[in-house]
Amino acid sequence: MENLLNNSAISPRGIAQSAIAIGSNLGDSQEIVVAAMETLAQTPGIELLTKSSWYRTKAVGPPQPDYLNGCAILQVEMIPELLLEILLNIENKYGRIRRDRWGARTLDLDLLLYNDLILNTPKLQIPHPRMGDRAFVLVPLAEIAPDWLEPVSQRTIKELVKDVDCSGVSLFLGD
Repeated sequence: MENLLNNSAISPRGIAQSAIAIGSNLGDSQEIVVAAMETLAQTPGIELLTKSSWYRTKAVGPPQPDYLNGCAILQVEMIPELLLEILLNIENKYGRIRRDRWGARTLDLDLLLYNDLILNTPKLQIPHPRMGDRAFVLVPLAEIAPDWLEPVSQRTIKELVKDVDCSGVSLFLGD
């Protein structure tokens, strides 16, 4: 995976590598996450470089159905704030309604990493502030980007995944 990673925050050509998490636990989750990936891949300025397998994961927060989760590595020609806006628009396209924190949702797209950028604004934090605590993020991300260095901890994804309880995450084989 090292060959996919660019070590500067934004390359001189304006191209960056970004990691995103994708999840769903309402509606036809499998159909929704696959369609959302296709939408991302067809978005100008975004190239889908690789995606993880899908994983069934126990929900965090109030009682709700299990999630279908995965991760993807994108090559993007945009600043992180624009990428976030695109992710939020795709969530809306697939019926995301923001009611309860950590509540059930048709689609959740999280911007996890953007090259080695560390960003903390009122609207966006990179790396994602809770990714290091979430097996449902780290397991699929470790599958596709094990050597990506998380810039705050200075640890690789494969190192971070060793520190979380992965018992609620299992490979999704389809229904």
